[in-house]
Amino acid sequence: MFELLFPFFLIFLLFLVLAIIWRKNARKYISSGTVASAYDAWTQDKLLERLWGEHIHLGFYPSGQKNIDFREAKVQFVHELVKWSGLDKLPQGSRILDVGCGIGGSSRILAEYYGFNVTGITISQAQVKRARELTPDGLNCNFQVMDALDLKFEDGSFDAVWSVEAGAHMNNKTRFADEMLRILRPGGFFALADWNSRDLGAYPPSFFEKLVLKQLLEQWVHPNFISINEFSNLLRSNENSSGRVISENWNYYTNPSWYDSIIEGIRRPFVILSLGPFAIVKSFREIPTILLMNWAFRKGLMEFGVYKCRG
Repeated sequence: MFELLFPFFLIFLLFLVLAIIWRKNARKYISSGTVASAYDAWTQDKLLERLWGEHIHLGFYPSGQKNIDFREAKVQFVHELVKWSGLDKLPQGSRILDVGCGIGGSSRILAEYYGFNVTGITISQAQVKRARELTPDGLNCNFQVMDALDLKFEDGSFDAVWSVEAGAHMNNKTRFADEMLRILRPGGFFALADWNSRDLGAYPPSFFEKLVLKQLLEQWVHPNFISINEFSNLLRSNENSSGRVISENWNYYTNPSWYDSIIEGIRRPFVILSLGPFAIVKSFREIPTILLMNWAFRKGLMEFGVYKCRG
């Protein structure tokens, strides 16, 4: 039996070694250009899209349930954030800006289910190209390459601003908040979800936690993490905000996503194989970071913050 399995074991070992070597070429944040390059590469190899669908963000699992399809949980997340933030109170035709739109999964839901006129921006040209390819004719979505720290829109241009898991890539969180609230009309709705650390000033990380944070920053082009309270205060103190900011930690609802993101590769092995041998190496490369993310969110080192306020 072992003799039959031995060649497969050698192949597995080879891919594992290649994945470890590849991980040494860490995706450290250097500038917004490194973020763009990383997302260009993720989009062009189509591995994440084939495995996870049109949404790169985490899913929402009601009451922490785990027996929900991963892709359905991602769609459910959009609807839950819409309802929680109050965007469902806006009339059809409202102008929405999706900051860090990826390949447009959330933008298309906002346009199709709620009748919004959605503009999605991302720093990745490959993502914009793919978002346009995936968007049916007649759907009120348009996509542009744009830096979220330098939005090319007039003050008060949008009825709502939406952003999911983009802020962790911003090296200037204050500027990120300022730009989003600047282009939000008075009384408009703001909905954001992001990866945050716990308050590291009040609760300093241990030596091991520092190593974990270093990997989470360097593997997925994050310049830094801040706490939910820190980002809430940035929104609250902004002159374009009403000052009433509500935030919550949705770790309980989103944490099953981490294991599911790995399990999708087991459920759909031919998806990976169809993309060629290096897709296997790429898959192995991401697993250690996903496992570290899972650990960090379960232990409270990381928190999934959601925020809502009015312009």
